Amino acid sequence: MRQNIAKTFSVALMFSLVIGVSGCAKTPPVTATYQSQQIADPLEPVNRAVFGFNNVLDEALIEPVAKGYNALLPRFVRDAIRNFMRNLQSPVDVANDLLQGRIKNAGVATARFVINSTVGIAGLIDVATKKGMHYRDEDFGQTLASWGVGNGCYLVLPVLGPSTLRDATGTFVDGYADPFRLWTTNTGREGLYYAREALQGLDTRSRLIKPIDDMRKNSLDYYAAARSAYIQHRNALIRANDPQAAGAAPQGLGSDHP
Repeated sequence: MRQNIAKTFSVALMFSLVIGVSGCAKTPPVTATYQSQQIADPLEPVNRAVFGFNNVLDEALIEPVAKGYNALLPRFVRDAIRNFMRNLQSPVDVANDLLQGRIKNAGVATARFVINSTVGIAGLIDVATKKGMHYRDEDFGQTLASWGVGNGCYLVLPVLGPSTLRDATGTFVDGYADPFRLWTTNTGREGLYYAREALQGLDTRSRLIKPIDDMRKNSLDYYAAARSAYIQHRNALIRANDPQAAGAAPQGLGSDHP
């Protein structure tokens, strides 16, 4: 009994850490100038405390590992890893395209998966992009926005990093419904899922070393700058699919301010 509880706790902790690498790494590239992006932040004192913890974790562990990753692996190997991870994510992208009613985008994402999985050698080579079928990052948070759901309040999750009530919900749904996760958990191969999440997060963070360093150095309020950058990034993703959804999102749950 105790062994089962310990195992469950260890798995949960590992899951939080590897997802946290990805969550911290998703801070978008930014410059020293930030446009004000307002969002309800009623939990700001708590969010700032969690943000400080995440920042210490990033500086002490995640960033050094990401720098080592860049130093050890040549760019073409890192690009192949990113292509492979994106290919594994394709079923989630397709599902969200369908839920958003983007049939054409779902078709493109499906074609990308087939082409890259075969001609692209299990997705290591992004052949589809060379044929004009570019990658589009889709998640359930964007799907909720397309349905008219607003951001809700701003959240900074322990280890997981910047989010909103809507995006946190989307992250949970995407993770729970991910076919790769379902396959690994149902076949006793959970380690593969955790390894994928950790590697994907590490690769993403390795590509954002300079932008995040610049934001730390050049912003008067790093917390506010990161919050603004996150909201700008999310709005840009939503606007790419549905300009009206991006504009309407702040009013969705009655918690945001335009």
